Amino acid sequence: MLTMEEALKKGGKLFAAGEIVSGTVIEIRAKEILVDIGYKSEGVIPCNEFVDLDSIKVGGTVDVLIEKLENKEGTVVLSHEKAEFKKNWERILSICNEGGRVTGKVKAVVKGGLIVNVGVEAFLPSSQLDVITPKNLQSYVGNTYEFKVVKINQERQNIVLSRRELIEAERNEKRAKLLAEMVPGDIRKGTVKNITDFGAFIDLNGLDGLLHITDMSWGRLGHPSEVLKVGQELDVVVLDVNKEKERVSLGLKQKMANPWDNIEAKYPIGTKIKGKVVSLVPYGAFVQIEPGVEGLVHVTELSWTKRVAKPSDVLKQDQELEAVVLGINRDEQKISLGVRQLDSNPWDSADTKYPVGTKVTGKVRNLTSYGAFVELEEGIDGMVHVSDMSWTRKINHPSEMLKKGDEVAATVLEVDRANQRIALGMKQLEIDPWENIEKLYKVGDLVQGKVTKLASFGAFVGLQHDIDGLVHISQISEERVDKIKNVLKVGQDVSARVVKIDRGERRIGLSIKAASYSDEQLKEEQKILDALKPGEDLVALQHAFDALDDVKTTD
Repeated sequence: MLTMEEALKKGGKLFAAGEIVSGTVIEIRAKEILVDIGYKSEGVIPCNEFVDLDSIKVGGTVDVLIEKLENKEGTVVLSHEKAEFKKNWERILSICNEGGRVTGKVKAVVKGGLIVNVGVEAFLPSSQLDVITPKNLQSYVGNTYEFKVVKINQERQNIVLSRRELIEAERNEKRAKLLAEMVPGDIRKGTVKNITDFGAFIDLNGLDGLLHITDMSWGRLGHPSEVLKVGQELDVVVLDVNKEKERVSLGLKQKMANPWDNIEAKYPIGTKIKGKVVSLVPYGAFVQIEPGVEGLVHVTELSWTKRVAKPSDVLKQDQELEAVVLGINRDEQKISLGVRQLDSNPWDSADTKYPVGTKVTGKVRNLTSYGAFVELEEGIDGMVHVSDMSWTRKINHPSEMLKKGDEVAATVLEVDRANQRIALGMKQLEIDPWENIEKLYKVGDLVQGKVTKLASFGAFVGLQHDIDGLVHISQISEERVDKIKNVLKVGQDVSARVVKIDRGERRIGLSIKAASYSDEQLKEEQKILDALKPGEDLVALQHAFDALDDVKTTD
């Protein structure tokens, strides 16, 4: 009978746990492979221990590590994976010490990264997979890549890999080479890597360049995403290379001729053009005449007659538009356009259509502190100044006589075609009553009227012919009046005597208390009233009336 030592030496082989031996594949099953190592029993190895299962054939040989010579079932326990790990460990240590590279196949996704088979299982953190950490790690499983060994723990037999460092090293080499050979004017192929508000970063196969938004198109761009998208491949022109800062400026529009170079010859002033509205802003509309060339129609150039508050009231985005070239500034790449110039200007014939002295009618469109604007036709207004509303009344604000929407009649006083103004007068439709005031009123006349307004110094009385007279507070009663409102009310009928007429200043002074005076009394008061200076207004009558009171007191 064989001793144990003789059994172990059978066939000239020495079998011991932990040893690596060569075995023959005798059967390939669904989940395991049966291997004969020349021992008294065969061993089984799980299929998932083989990186390339298709390369395993019956009759072929594989290296295995003996884990146990005999388990409970009497079967030898083998491991191909551990055999490979043990064989490769010294090689991996040598590579690691040299900072070398290894080739491996991604085996599985685990928390934080990937498991890679490089002869032994190694860990690849997701942050070390690429320059930009990918979102889908599963897509890498089954692929073979080259890696750099960045860390090894001999005690735990752990290895950490990096693919990113190899990619960055390769990009650095390419970047240095590109910077050395690249010159302004070169046309290079690139891929859009990232898009920002101010431009796009283009990957030039190892070197990133900036394509600024102003160098993307000769025309207007609101955002780079209007012409570019991430991942897009394109040819760009090298505009500038800063080797010290490793910065490259790129251009896209420079591949095409600048459409502004011969702009004056192409669109002389006065030319009619057709274009598309590409942008509406509060002050006007930008119109694309051709790719890269836009003109501005200012809001004031949209209509001769319509009052356009903002361009969007009459124009729409992408609308086809016809206009006239008004001006060109090639250096600033600006073209001024006009739409109203397509029609005749109604103000050119305003003085013919509305000659001075013409009677017109219109609707009050707006009131200001100094007058009222009356619409004569669409876009043409005339202005009635407050001083031209009444011959007899002092108008402080046009709202005293008019309101918005009123239909009014007036006379054309002046036409200023250059400044597009027409002056109108309402009072000029009637005869000025002050021209014949002597025929209407004389000093001493007894008149009837209604109180129209009260003031601290007196009361205004409305007379016939739309003329107001002023009764000073001292001329209301023989007795002293402290407050005018205590004795008179607006709308009250009163009788008064005309005591002063100033045609030059268009003023009439009245006296209620003098309504019962005799002719002699009136003559005495008239002497003092005649002493009024011509330049004094009706309020100044107070001084005259005060003088009258002083005379009476002295007498």
